[in-house]
Amino acid sequence: MDFSNIIQTIAIFALPVLFAITVHEAAHAYVARHFGDNTAAMLGRVTLNPLKHIDPIGTILMPAFLYVATNGAFLFGYAKPVPVRFGHLRNPKRDMVWVALAGPASNLLQALAWGVVLTVLMAMDVSEPFFTGMCRAGVLVNVVMFVFNLFPLPPLDGGRILVGLLPYKAAATVSRIEPWGFFIVMALVLTGVVSQLWMLPLMTVTFGLMDIMLLPLAALLS
Repeated sequence: MDFSNIIQTIAIFALPVLFAITVHEAAHAYVARHFGDNTAAMLGRVTLNPLKHIDPIGTILMPAFLYVATNGAFLFGYAKPVPVRFGHLRNPKRDMVWVALAGPASNLLQALAWGVVLTVLMAMDVSEPFFTGMCRAGVLVNVVMFVFNLFPLPPLDGGRILVGLLPYKAAATVSRIEPWGFFIVMALVLTGVVSQLWMLPLMTVTFGLMDIMLLPLAALLS
């Protein structure tokens, strides 16, 4: 195992991952406060301080262990979940959709931002592999988080969005899955169902849409 290559990879991905997680969780907290629930705000989660959002095991130790153990073939991690009391929202069923959507939306915007920086660097003929690699890592990490978190199963954001959009009876049925949702999602990830039927198709579409959105900037700078 090439540890120098591992260290280089970690150095390239560290900042994009840190930003992706921090902004994702802060966005949840900010939108929850906006719609009436101050729970996360009172715990200091409406902040871009990564220390407030990082889980030492889920954000650092688990991904690092999986990366080394599988030689980069499989990665999984998580941050501290943002506590939201949906009953405190002004319109719980409607507003929970916006709270849940805020995290993935922030990742999509970050992916676009990294894409803009990469486009500018390439137009300026900057070929330093560390900087261009970090930009590509920023795009990849945020697109992965955007797509994965939209998977329509609680407790993922997509599951909460689904609960908010469904009629009350159907929403109540889906919400009952949440206590076992994490284990179901992990089983689907390990069997390849999530990657083959969800991640790869939606990531392809997302990358394609981003390329279209970045075309005017690339043409302007060429």
